[in-house]
Amino acid sequence: MSRVNASDSVLPPEPAAMRRHYRAEGITADALAADPMTQFARWFHDAARAEEQGALYEPNAMVVGTVDAEGRPNARTVLLKAYDDGGFVFFTNYESRKARELTARPYVSLLFPWHPMARQVVVTGTALRTGRDETAAYFRTRPHGSQLGAWASPQSTVIESRDELDAAYEELERRYPEGEQVPVPPHWGGFRVVPQSVEFWQGRENRLHDRLRYVRDSGSDGWRVERLAP
Repeated sequence: MSRVNASDSVLPPEPAAMRRHYRAEGITADALAADPMTQFARWFHDAARAEEQGALYEPNAMVVGTVDAEGRPNARTVLLKAYDDGGFVFFTNYESRKARELTARPYVSLLFPWHPMARQVVVTGTALRTGRDETAAYFRTRPHGSQLGAWASPQSTVIESRDELDAAYEELERRYPEGEQVPVPPHWGGFRVVPQSVEFWQGRENRLHDRLRYVRDSGSDGWRVERLAP
């Protein structure tokens, strides 16, 4: 008679019964920075401090949403690698699914899910490829293994097995041993997401969350702030 693992007989919790009550302080429009990137820097700094204290994991992790040729959405987690007045930057294989979708339809959404802080930042905008100089400068900062990985993986394509991937990596290790410069792959680079709107979401009691959204004023470089109902 086969033995049944005790954990297998335990029913999973009901999602409808799982809830957290947010008691964080709210946010008001008059407390926001004049522009969304400055406000993002404030919240990102808070998130980075939370990571240092062990309360948050990878604050630069963001969900990137794209659409395919039929308008079907796709989402995946990507690491933010830079942000400035021009927008948010991440790097990827230009032959990957997300890169092909962004090249065909550059409209994109970003979501920073800082759940332990009861905060989210939601960005909508347009993705533009970074220049090769910016790409090369970032590539040089990557660990040696990550540089090889950018060459080894035909991202988003079907492969026969893990062995195929490992063999490609091992061949690259022989060609470019530790300490030898790895060239930047021509099919690899960055995207800069130029925001059109940036929403700052703060969890509040009774699901009456604060949602303040910067929206770029058409025909100007300015921003207006609007409050959204939760």
